Amino acid sequence: MTDAQNTAPAAQDAAPITYAAAGVDVEAGDRAVELMKGAVKATHTPEVLGGVGGFAGMWDASALTAYRKPLLATSTDGVGTKVAIAQALDKHDTIGQDLVGMVVDDIVVVGATPLFMTDYIACGKVVPERIADIVRGVAEGCRLADTALVGGETAEHPGLLGVDEYDVAGAATGVVEADMVLGPERVQSGDVVIAMASSGIHSNGYSLVRRVVNAAGWQLDREVSELGRTLGEELLEPTRIYTRACLDLVTRLNGHDGGADLPVRAFSHVTGGGLAANLARVLPQGLMATVERDTWALPPVFRLVGELGRVPQADLERTLNLGVGMVAVVDEEVAGKAISALLDAGIDAWEMGRIGRITDEAQAAGEDYVQGAKGVDGGAVLMRGAYAG
Repeated sequence: MTDAQNTAPAAQDAAPITYAAAGVDVEAGDRAVELMKGAVKATHTPEVLGGVGGFAGMWDASALTAYRKPLLATSTDGVGTKVAIAQALDKHDTIGQDLVGMVVDDIVVVGATPLFMTDYIACGKVVPERIADIVRGVAEGCRLADTALVGGETAEHPGLLGVDEYDVAGAATGVVEADMVLGPERVQSGDVVIAMASSGIHSNGYSLVRRVVNAAGWQLDREVSELGRTLGEELLEPTRIYTRACLDLVTRLNGHDGGADLPVRAFSHVTGGGLAANLARVLPQGLMATVERDTWALPPVFRLVGELGRVPQADLERTLNLGVGMVAVVDEEVAGKAISALLDAGIDAWEMGRIGRITDEAQAAGEDYVQGAKGVDGGAVLMRGAYAG
């Protein structure tokens, strides 16, 4: 008699195994969709076709016929281990904004307008209220970025993720005129580098931050006088979304006609790798941005992480944004106007450096000098001086 025959009677006597018994609750997923539906629909523009829950989101591309030569831009990302902070605090309504910021502001770097976005949530157990909170955060981020949330997916992975664990990812698509694409080829010697303040740590470097906090034995509910709130509240501060401000800056200074010498040359989204590495990606070979550290003071949370973990400055600079979430490179003749426009948009901005030729002296500056980053054989960045304050 085979093993299968030997076990057959036991199998027949056992209770039937259902999808729910395996850990997947389809009804909970349906409830989550009902809870999030209103927030998602609120992001829809007239170009969005169909409702929530379809197999595919649709967007009316006839809107692109007004472009001379439209180029599509796309980006995808997640928020890394920042989700561990949200899970520890059981607060899930801001992590979605982090996701949107990580995705749409990468698209803005080339001067593209984000049109629509989709999201993906993998979780150990679908808790409808939790999933709805996450998606409401995504919808709020999309509202801030004037981007439609046209679809998404929630996947329940019992046995792979814990019941309170989840991860999020998203993708977006944007459009830009071919003759208005921003990037390294537009940057010139003498251009001004403008910093845009971050809202905090944003969504990069949390593996370092969490390690520092855990090593110090600090709890997330600890009141921290330097921060003016609890540690957890600071660490969960949502990522600032720069989309509107950057696109308004492009419209105001570059106009709509394109050309070879547009005054707004490039943007750099300061994410993983820090300021120098990300700025170097949008500079051409042979040119270097000299960034003066004394043009800004490190916000308290970055000083706290550095001091609490005795983290070397070089490691902080290549891991965290240190108070600068987005950078613009502009013609020096419009630098004042650019800064004023950003301030009017509610974003603290300042001149932090200039573009020039790479020098032998800079190349000998050790850790203060970065050339090429993330597979891009581009320009270089020299970090000079000490931070203010």
